[in-house]
Amino acid sequence: MNKATKAAILAVTTLLIVGSSVAAPRLLLKEESFDFGYAPQNSKVSHVFWLYSTGDDTLKILSVKPG
Repeated sequence: MNKATKAAILAVTTLLIVGSSVAAPRLLLKEESFDFGYAPQNSKVSHVFWLYSTGDDTLKILSVKPG
């Protein structure tokens, strides 16, 4: 194979690898934690976390473990 053929094969392979990683679903969180500050004992507090799916494929959330 000549240099041009090898370069073309390398370019196509690189584009395929990069293209497949861009299309993969990814989870984006604007904030990963939230500090409620002082909360009296036995009080109920809540906060909404926004989850964003980036990528071209469907994002499947299989498990959620609050901590």
